[in-house]
Amino acid sequence: MLVIKNAKIYTVTNGVIEQGSVLVQDGKIAAIGAGIDIPAEAKVYDAQGAIVTPGLIDAHTHVGGWEEGLGWEGNDINETSNPVTPHVSILDGINPADVGFADARQGGVTTVQTMPGSANLIGGLMLAMKTSGDIVDEMVIKYPTGMKAALGENPKRNYGNQGKAPATRMGSAALVREALLKAKQYNEKKERGDKDWKFDLKLENLAKVIRKEIPLRIHAHRADDILTAIRIGKEFDLDFTIEHCTEGHKVADVIVKNKISACVGPAVWQRAKVETRELSPATAGVIARAGGKVAIITDHNIVPQHYLRIATGLCIREGLPEEEALKAVTINAAEIIGVAGRVGSLEVGKDGDLVVWSGDPFEPLTHCLLTVIDGNIVYQREEGR
Repeated sequence: MLVIKNAKIYTVTNGVIEQGSVLVQDGKIAAIGAGIDIPAEAKVYDAQGAIVTPGLIDAHTHVGGWEEGLGWEGNDINETSNPVTPHVSILDGINPADVGFADARQGGVTTVQTMPGSANLIGGLMLAMKTSGDIVDEMVIKYPTGMKAALGENPKRNYGNQGKAPATRMGSAALVREALLKAKQYNEKKERGDKDWKFDLKLENLAKVIRKEIPLRIHAHRADDILTAIRIGKEFDLDFTIEHCTEGHKVADVIVKNKISACVGPAVWQRAKVETRELSPATAGVIARAGGKVAIITDHNIVPQHYLRIATGLCIREGLPEEEALKAVTINAAEIIGVAGRVGSLEVGKDGDLVVWSGDPFEPLTHCLLTVIDGNIVYQREEGR
């Protein structure tokens, strides 16, 4: 049992409590407010006026699957034996000992969606997990949360350089359509009970997308790739998101019109590829001000997990409203990855995931003082560090 008292609490969904407390019991938020009763047996942390927010959520990472500093041995996110690999799962590639999880906790990130990479057109299943634990299966809070897909440079470079398809954006779109069509036909045969239907793991996983059990999460940087993603998504009547959305500012009206969620980022990054030459922290604000739902992402380990709040601060500087910024790394991210019933806001009954900050969490001089996951203190800043 843990109580955080004397804090300025940003609940995200129910306003700000100027001086209040949060009680976490059995891993869940049991009470929150200005005058709650504090049980005698509770462990009490006096925030002394500091800010409390929900634990931050990074909706697009490769933490655990693409480990820091280990080169090829620690990179298990791209099964490059074939451009279409819906049968693989990031669950089988995550190492919970990855130092990235500790960095996440130090930066106030308590939940992540981690996923396969973007070398393949269809990359495999992804999941949402907490950033504390020793056994992956116990860290997972939802599986699967989507199927990874990718358009643009990465698949065509990876396979085109081998003299294989896809070698062009045309080829990429055609192969994605072909895979979805096969999954659709497979699902129709299954539902009809056709005698010639046979179980196929690739098609079974992709059929989850066809049945809208999980969304297709489509990596797309350039505006034309974003529009191709939308075109294919609408053709097959899919639930889908745009991942990265680097040139989303150019087609914000189309994104909003089609009610597509955008996971934008990384904002703190170099222009490492041609398709990221227009990378800007302003993109998230343009989409949000147009009425779109935005999550801000790091793409860890492209950008270290603990820089999520710094990236968010840059987006605020370039026009993302502060209230929307907090939502982008809490409730918006939770809704986009399908875990808003458990995390993303401070409400009674939700998981006891919260962070104590020395000041505005999106200011670079602010320290993460305390990170709590499921009611357990998983990081506490040492004085002077």
